[in-house]
Amino acid sequence: MTPSSSMYEPGRDLAAVPIPSAVELPVLTLDPDYLASRKIVGFDSRDIRSRAFNLLRSQVAKRMARDGMKVLGITSAAPNAGKSFISTNLAAALSRMADREVYLFDFDLRRGSLARELGLQSGRGLGLFLEGKVTDLRDIGHRIGENGFAFFPCFASMERSAELFSGNAFKALAAAMHALPDNAIVLCDLPPAFANDDTSVICEKLDGYLMVVEQGSTTRKQVTGTREMLHPTPCIGTVLNRYDGGWSDPYGYGYGSQYGKYYAQ
Repeated sequence: MTPSSSMYEPGRDLAAVPIPSAVELPVLTLDPDYLASRKIVGFDSRDIRSRAFNLLRSQVAKRMARDGMKVLGITSAAPNAGKSFISTNLAAALSRMADREVYLFDFDLRRGSLARELGLQSGRGLGLFLEGKVTDLRDIGHRIGENGFAFFPCFASMERSAELFSGNAFKALAAAMHALPDNAIVLCDLPPAFANDDTSVICEKLDGYLMVVEQGSTTRKQVTGTREMLHPTPCIGTVLNRYDGGWSDPYGYGYGSQYGKYYAQ
């Protein structure tokens, strides 16, 4: 696979909207106890539960750098597989990497949940931007922590979401994502692939996507069908969520207690 044959190439005649960096955005203060209740552990490298996301971020960053990717979607075949949980923790883990700018967009306009995962209960969201009711992304975005982590939520249910993703505002936003600095990684939390056609439309503008599969629930047919539906956008890998081995031994190696002692030191 070569970047030129598989990835989105923004149109030259499309004026991109400016995407603010994290330092231009108001700070969203996170509540550690609330994050713990939502199992958002990617911000804390000392938490043993963050180890799986540290490993995932390394693989994602390495693959994206190898293939010249910048904009990555995260989806699942069906609802409730945990894609938003993975998106939030992966973005948090990536934000702890040196010299990285991380951008997290919630494009699940009908059932967006990233704001809730981070304790943000209300505000302006990306749906308003795509509708043209908000024109400056600084009125939507938030800075997370002290590092370069910019978060753009969505709130209200948008019944005409597919039409919005086919419109010029989203095309301009996609072009702006691809124009971000080389050290930027853009994560886009997408709707489930079979929920509606939003994800198919969005993926036309992405470099690739990760697929979240739920152990004991997602079927082989669903995985195959999702890949066929989103072709030719490449799937760079799958993430197995709710693995029976649990947090302390996410890969089934039987070394959970040893790693626990290491992280406790």
